[in-house]
Amino acid sequence: MAEARRTPLSIREGESDERALVPTDDLKRHLAGVEPKRQLTDWGRSERVEALLDRTAGEFLYRYWFRTEVEGIENVPSTGGALLVSNHAGALPPDAPMIAKAIREEHPYPRPVNITVEHFFKGYPGFSMLTAKIGCVPAHPANVQRLLYDEEQLVLVFPEGRKGTEKLYKDRYRLRRFGRGGFVAAAMRARAPIVPVCVVGAEEAAPVFAQVGLMRRLTGLLYFPITPTFPHFGLPGMLGFLPAKFKIRFLEPIRFDQERLHEDKALVQTVSHEVRARIQENLWDMLAKRKSIWFG
Repeated sequence: MAEARRTPLSIREGESDERALVPTDDLKRHLAGVEPKRQLTDWGRSERVEALLDRTAGEFLYRYWFRTEVEGIENVPSTGGALLVSNHAGALPPDAPMIAKAIREEHPYPRPVNITVEHFFKGYPGFSMLTAKIGCVPAHPANVQRLLYDEEQLVLVFPEGRKGTEKLYKDRYRLRRFGRGGFVAAAMRARAPIVPVCVVGAEEAAPVFAQVGLMRRLTGLLYFPITPTFPHFGLPGMLGFLPAKFKIRFLEPIRFDQERLHEDKALVQTVSHEVRARIQENLWDMLAKRKSIWFG
């Protein structure tokens, strides 16, 4: 069968700039001054900003604050696209940057991770600009398809979505519904493996004791949680993570070698339930082996 056509991303090498609406040299003048040597990807990811945050906050949180332990890192593919699917919870969850940091630090062939985020982040201009620079992309099927199939990148998704971040501490580690299986269809369409990921520690590091709907409407925030450091320390209190011990487990990948599997809706739902069940089962196992929230 003929190879499927890939999505055109840019003008191919060797072709004349005459096909572009604006010559390449002219476009370079519009690059931001902070990135004069073009250290930005097509997604707005900044090598300089990401490296700065990684060397400072990321390194401290990963090594000393959360003292992260990693299992099954060999299950993350060294090449090609792969979809990482993880549980998600906490007031301002630190799980995504810790998963990305674990792959950079522990994997024999470190790779960047593209983190999908909800579209409502666009409503916060400064914050939305920062998320793009550190590797976050809007959670849209077209973006996931391009990253997995065309660019063969690692993509991290949280199927629980907002239901996970709004979850209260009393419901910790009880996974919410994984939507309609859109992440499975995306992986099948791109023929990329799904790697389930389990994170223990995030729900104690950023616990949510209550949600105040009235204050959310009055302040215009995405949600208004009551945490150990918010709202009494203001917005910076959202970053007041407690020093819970982090453990991250990467499970064996689920592969899709056949074409057009995504057209079978029943199969998509079945795989979605299977991924959720595997993550939930391993979370219970990790919690049963944990002796202390703070020391593991």
